[in-house]
Amino acid sequence: MKLRAGVLGGGSWGCTVASLISSHAHTTLWARDESTVDEINTNHTNEKYLPGGALRVKLMASKNLDEVVSQADLIVVGIPSQGFRQIMEQVKEYIRPWVPVVSLTKGLEPDTHFRMTEIIEEVLPNHPVGVLSGPNLAREIVAGQAAASVLAMSQEGALSQLRQVFHSGMFRVYTSTDVIGCELGGALKNVIAIAAGMGDGMGAGDNTKAGVITRGLAELTRLGIAMGGRPETFAGLAGIGDLLATCSSKLSRNHTVGVELGKGRAIDDIISEMNMVAEGVKSSRVVVDLAEQYKIDMPIAQAVYGVVHQGKTAKQAFRSILRTQSGSEADPG
Repeated sequence: MKLRAGVLGGGSWGCTVASLISSHAHTTLWARDESTVDEINTNHTNEKYLPGGALRVKLMASKNLDEVVSQADLIVVGIPSQGFRQIMEQVKEYIRPWVPVVSLTKGLEPDTHFRMTEIIEEVLPNHPVGVLSGPNLAREIVAGQAAASVLAMSQEGALSQLRQVFHSGMFRVYTSTDVIGCELGGALKNVIAIAAGMGDGMGAGDNTKAGVITRGLAELTRLGIAMGGRPETFAGLAGIGDLLATCSSKLSRNHTVGVELGKGRAIDDIISEMNMVAEGVKSSRVVVDLAEQYKIDMPIAQAVYGVVHQGKTAKQAFRSILRTQSGSEADPG
């Protein structure tokens, strides 16, 4: 009997993953917005989040969370971090025992500093938990362009089975048991992408961007390892791969926020014009707190936090980065 999958979240990445796995599983996507549900079921599109993209005909959508969750053999969650726990509490009422739950969300919970899989484990104990992460720009994947990602779970048996659900055509899926590293790579790179975007918005060159990306990778790797991630994860798809795509692409929401900040615009004005969440804005506060907790020096993340939460300008942020004392590149501090 074919696997039944429920995907929660009608945004760009949730819809993209739902479309991908619908080739292997009976897939129903849950979305709050009735017009989104109707559009997916009738036209097989989601023009608000994936303009010009075509979703697979097999994908169905529903507004009924209980219906989607109660019938699913696999739950995939693409809910923004600020609303993630609330949806998991609702899922708890309907999910059947031992059904795996895979997060697509690249963020951190503001109050607890939890990763999304930690929220799942707390709210839904005894369910296999995983994360899908990598350089995955939704609009490119929907358009049929090649991409690769990492599915990470601590349960190797479930991991090998679920990999086949996500692996689809031009979308290549690798596996890992480093849930912590894969999840942190996806969350922390969003903050660095804002910094790279600020440089682009101010007209800085490729040398500057390369410096931000490389030193940003050093920052997120140090913190990720301190929090329990494995070094090789940050050198792979969920680390440098995701960082490069998010720091370089015009399709990246976090990079776009940075570009507008670099042009001198206020963060509130930028966010008000976006119909999708840029996770790096909220995550920057959490990252700075975690850096202090683990005693990790993160000047780029600190500079981004100063711009999005303390009213500093992008020019002031880059000056603060340049004033940071440099030493040996291998220095862990």
